[in-house]
Amino acid sequence: MTVANDPFARLPRVPDFQVTSTVVTDGAPLALAQMSGAFGIPGGQDVSPDLTWSGFPEGTRSFAVTMYDPDAPTMSGFWHWVVADIPAGVTTLAAGAELPAGAFALRNDAGQAGFAGAAPPAGHGAHRYFITVHALDVATIGVPAEGTPAYLGFTMAGHILARATIVATAEIPQD
Repeated sequence: MTVANDPFARLPRVPDFQVTSTVVTDGAPLALAQMSGAFGIPGGQDVSPDLTWSGFPEGTRSFAVTMYDPDAPTMSGFWHWVVADIPAGVTTLAAGAELPAGAFALRNDAGQAGFAGAAPPAGHGAHRYFITVHALDVATIGVPAEGTPAYLGFTMAGHILARATIVATAEIPQD
């Protein structure tokens, strides 16, 4: 059975809002700055993209930002970036920026509390990177910094008012 592997398919449907970036375009390949030098991509810089969001619902009390690759050759995909407890008054993250007061990064699947750039295996085909801003109805999600991305996702599930997503791509050809 072929599955498109939409990470939101089994989650409750919520309204959309808008997220934009000057360095990431929906449906387009990621720039080298958002690729992973730490994972051996020549020119990769592991720089988180800038994001700006608007149009989120009244009652939003905080945001979370995630970057997830459902096409990774694992049974659980790969979490590249997970940020929780972004205050409701913050609507922009600069590229490679420090997080606002109160916000924190959980460890990604590379074991780092921060951004790990894309690094699809050579010849594995195009991977999709879901960069999502989640509008939440709580000021703090209650997940510790040493929690996992899956734990954050499970805890957020009942608190998501809306979400905004950019889906970028990356592919490394086989030599």
